[in-house]
Formats: sequence, C-alpha cells, structure tokens
Amino acid sequence: MKTSPLRPWLLAAPALLLALASCQSGNKSNSGQPDLIQANLDTTVRPGDDFFKYANGTWLKKHPIPASESSWSIGQEVQDEVYARLRALNEEATKAKAAAGTTQQKIGDFWATGMDSVTADKQGIAPLKPELDRLAALRTPADVQAAIARLIPLNVNALIGPFVSQDNKNSEKMALYLYQAGLGLPNRDYYFNKDKRTANIRKEYGGHVAKMLELMGEDAATAQRHSAQLVKLETALAGSSRKLEALRDPYANYNKMAVADLNKLTPGLDWKPWLAQMELGKVDSVIVGQPEFYREAGRLLRTTPIEDWKAYLQWQLLHTYATYLSKPIDNENFRFYGTVLQGRKEQRARWKRVLDEEEDAMGEVLGQLFVKEYFSPETKARYAKLTENVVGSFREHIQALTWMSDSTKQKALVKLTKITPKVGYPDKWKDYSTLQINRDSYAANMMRASQWKYRYELNKLGKPVDRTEWGMTPQTYNAYYNPSNNEIVLPAAIFAIPGLQDANADDAIIYGYAGASTIGHELTHGFDDEGSQFDEKGNLRNWWSKKDRAAFQQRVNQIVRQFNGYTVLDSLHINGKATAGENIADLGGIVIAFDAFKKTDQYKKGEKIGGLTPTQRYFLGYALGWQGHQRDEVLAQRILTDVHSPASYRVNGPFADVPAFYEAFNVKPGDKLYRPDSARVTIW
Repeated sequence: MKTSPLRPWLLAAPALLLALASCQSGNKSNSGQPDLIQANLDTTVRPGDDFFKYANGTWLKKHPIPASESSWSIGQEVQDEVYARLRALNEEATKAKAAAGTTQQKIGDFWATGMDSVTADKQGIAPLKPELDRLAALRTPADVQAAIARLIPLNVNALIGPFVSQDNKNSEKMALYLYQAGLGLPNRDYYFNKDKRTANIRKEYGGHVAKMLELMGEDAATAQRHSAQLVKLETALAGSSRKLEALRDPYANYNKMAVADLNKLTPGLDWKPWLAQMELGKVDSVIVGQPEFYREAGRLLRTTPIEDWKAYLQWQLLHTYATYLSKPIDNENFRFYGTVLQGRKEQRARWKRVLDEEEDAMGEVLGQLFVKEYFSPETKARYAKLTENVVGSFREHIQALTWMSDSTKQKALVKLTKITPKVGYPDKWKDYSTLQINRDSYAANMMRASQWKYRYELNKLGKPVDRTEWGMTPQTYNAYYNPSNNEIVLPAAIFAIPGLQDANADDAIIYGYAGASTIGHELTHGFDDEGSQFDEKGNLRNWWSKKDRAAFQQRVNQIVRQFNGYTVLDSLHINGKATAGENIADLGGIVIAFDAFKKTDQYKKGEKIGGLTPTQRYFLGYALGWQGHQRDEVLAQRILTDVHSPASYRVNGPFADVPAFYEAFNVKPGDKLYRPDSARVTIW
C-alpha cells in the first residue's frame, strides 16, 4: 500500500489535482512562479548524506507540526484544502431540509449531530446506556458470548475479529475469516516490551482505563480493580497474538476449517449458535488466521470471571464511541490515545474530526459529489495513460531479469497483464439507501453506520465476487494493491500536489511523484515477498520454480538486512522483515517509473529546470511524495505497528540501491548513503 508518509486516510484537495498536459507537451514551465522542487531544497545538506532532508529540508523548517497533530505532511496540506470544500457541502446540506432518505438529508443530519457538542454533553453516556445495561446483566459464559455477538456489528473490538473477504485460495468466492483481535493497546508488543517508553505507556494505559470507567459511573476503587482485571485479560490475549511480521505470511495465516472443527479448536464452545447470533448462521466453514489465539480466547471464555468480562466489554464499548460522547469522555480518550501514544498537544478542530468520521461512515456518498465537481473524465484518462506507461516499463524489466528463468518470466508477465488498474473513482457506487441517519445523537448515527457496514459485508457471502468494488473513496490520499483481485486502486486524490500549478508539473515531477511512489509502487506489490505468492487470478498458489523462488528470496533477505540496520529512535530500529513488502515496492516503483520517464521528451532533451536536470527532478519528485515529519511518540508507535518504514527511510533507503541516483547527484564513497555495488539490492 502506498500510504501518506504519516496518515493513510488523508483526503486530497480537488482543486489541486494535476492534469497531465505537461506529460504530452514536454517540460514547459511557468516562469512566473517559483519552482516548487527547488524551493523545497535545503542545500546545506549534501544529497549523498541525507537526500530526504536535502529534498525537503526547507519545507520541513517552514511547516512545523501543529499542536493538534502528531505529524505534518504534504498529504495534510492537501487535506486542509479539501476540508474547507467538504465543510461547505455539509453546511449546505444541513440547511437544505432535504427529503428523508436522500443523500443530502443524510449528510446534513450527520453533520448536525456531529457538530452539536452541547447535546452530546447533555446526553453523556446515555446513547450507550442500553448496551452498558445489557453488559452489566451478564451472568454466564453464554451471556458473554451473546454480548460479544451484539457488539461485533457495532465495530467494538470485542475479543474476536470476524471479517468477510475473498478466499485467498479461491478468489471467486467470499469467505469468513477470524483474526486475532481484542486489544486496547496498538498491538501485542506493547504488553511485553521492556524499554522505558513502552513500559510507561503500559502504566498510563491502566490509569486511562480506570479513569474512563469512572466517567462511565464506577467509583474510583471499583474502577481501579476493574482496570487491573481487564489489563490482565488483554495481556493474556496479547500473549497468544502473533507479531507484526508473522501476520504477513499468507500461508501461515490461512487455516481453513469447518465450523464443527472450530469447536475442537476451542473445547467447550459451540460456534454454530454463536455465529448465528452474529448473523452468520449459514456459514459452514471459516478461515482462521491465528489458531493459537482462538485456542486461548476459548480458554479465557471458560475460565475468566464474569465480572472481568463485564468490565472488559464495557470498556471496549466506551472506548469505541468515546469521541462521539460528552467532552470529559472525549478529552480523556484523547489524552491517552492522542497525547500519550502520539504526542499531540491538543485536539483537532471538531469540524475536521466530524468530517473524518463522516468519511468512515459513508465516504462514497461524499465521493460522488467530489468527483462530479472536481475530477473530470479527461483527468482520469490522463492518469490511466500514465499507468499504462509504467506497466509497459515493468514488462520490460521482467523480460530483462537475469536471475529469473524464462518459464517463470512468462508467468510473471501473464500476472502483470492481468492486473486491473482502477484510476480516479469507481464506475459503480455503493448503495447507502438502507443506511439510516437522523438527528437523535452523534453516537447513535455512528452505531447505525457500523451496523450498516457490517451487514453490507455479510451480504457478500454466498454471492459472486464484485470485482468493481473499491476499498477506498476517491477523496482518499492513498492507494493499494489487492492480491485477491490482482488490481491496483489509485484514488483521484493521490495525484494531488499542493502549491503546484499544471504548467509547472513537468514530466519529471509527475513520473517521480505519481509514477514511482504510487503507480509503480502498487504494481510492485503484486510481486513483493507477499503479493508474489498470489497468481494472476488472485489465488494463493505457487507459480514459481523452486530455483527462481530461492533467487528471489535471496534478494528479499538483502533488503531485510538493509532496513534492519537503520536505527530510527533511541534503540528502536526498523523491522526489516515486517516492512519488506513496502520496501520492495518502493524500490521497484522507483526503478520502473524511471525507465518509463526516460522515454519522455523531457528526459531526452535533457534541459534543466530550476538548475536541475530531468533525472534530478525525477528523484526530487519522488521525495516530494514523502514530504513530512512526525513526533517521536507516533514514530515509536509506528515502528512497532506499521509495515511501512518511516518516510525519510522510504527515500534514503531505496535510493541507496539505485545506480541512476548515484550518477544524478554524484554520490561517492564516504557519503553516508553510499553503498558499494555488492551491497546494493536489485530485485525488479
């Protein structure tokens, strides 16, 4: 996945979406405006020592992280502009008095309840009271199971993690998966790592849980006792949870079994009625990601006191909906998850947070308005053409490989040919007609939205796979590769660059920014250490010869060692194995899109813009896509939880492996980024 350097769900400003006229007309630039690439440079830094800071240093100095944010990046600059546009659409809808059930009514009512903090403060925990009372009445393990079944559709992280997706070994069918879940901290390592930073977070977490339970109505002593009990319960769940890197092995996380065999995995639990309570009664088989987790979850359901389960489930419900409730609850939730975990100094403006939640609740409703006004069919066609050019370059790279046999090459080429590019926005939109939004409460609207999404996904079971569906909205500043569909999805917003007019968008920038860091990156995901295990139809199947697979794995091991060697913060270093797929995709995107760029008129003419050669501008264009910085707290969190390397290493790391980079910036032995030929990684 090609995420923003810092937040994967960023929106992008429609007014800034780049047309590719420059890709067709050479390197013409508007001399009336300063060159954006040159303006970002920090020439006090040698490009061979730290190219990320050389490329973005001046921008970083001019854009400190706001107090309300844990990070700041090019994507958030873009997002700020789109926020204003979406706010105007919402405010207009709120005043429109639209007919019930219409898109405008749903947008208007969602906005009205989201912005009504006075009513939220008056209501307190009242929107959750019926569910909290049900949890308080639990008496038996069967009651606990029934409660979990009620909470799952509400998007509550209640012990188990069911979801619907294509069967990894039969991409024509939708399957039910069960994955590890149930933790209040970001992942299992937070419960066990002994470094001072993580130990302090654990301590703070216990206090936070107790405070939230007090705000729910418990006295201080009871809240402290319940906090200790539920943290102990979560620690047991964490102990049976797999590490980040282990979750990237598709074979190890594919354990298909009949529902009856689930009972053997968790003795004493009868899954058939439990699944029926979750509206999954017709399912006859499941794919269990981590059997050892479910074995432990089953044991805990049998042996943990009911009082502990009450506290755990009430806490999980309160945590899920905290930001939609009264100010004291919202503020305490932010204190821990925003400040302690991410280093943010203050809450973001409420109206921005409401827009984020609206995106999550019914993003394609906004998406339809977004593309209608701001992303033309002509612009979509231009980026489709750029995608075609990068695919062509990848084809040539595969054909030229020296480490892969001809028979495996042919299969790789078939897979590449079968990759479906989705550019800009979907041809068919989700139908939200059954989603009910009104003005009773913000939390109630989010509950209904969660239930709608849950049932929308369940409805896919037993039906043909809809390969036209998108997993992101057009206004999302992100992109992804889906191995089961063998597709790359490139939302309209990912192509935006703030502060750059079309006339200044020379080919070099576009091929670096969009061609390498987005299009080439996502294509390469189909051939990284994980994606390469899926065939052209999207099935988990080995299409490699044993010798070729070994040669590929040798190169993967090289990039794992390279990134393992990068220490980022204190004693924290990049997890090379967990981030391998993204690092492979970064490197692949750079070299593939560069060869596509070499076919443009701009590259062939070799004329400088802003004193920079076309090749230099290409690498700077790529670095532009990772422009951003973050607080130490969130950096530490992402080292433990994110499969992406930090932004600066997504520039400096792969560039150190690319010969054209050395030539463009005269990188020599003694420079900090220099790696001898024998150490440079070459894969695709």
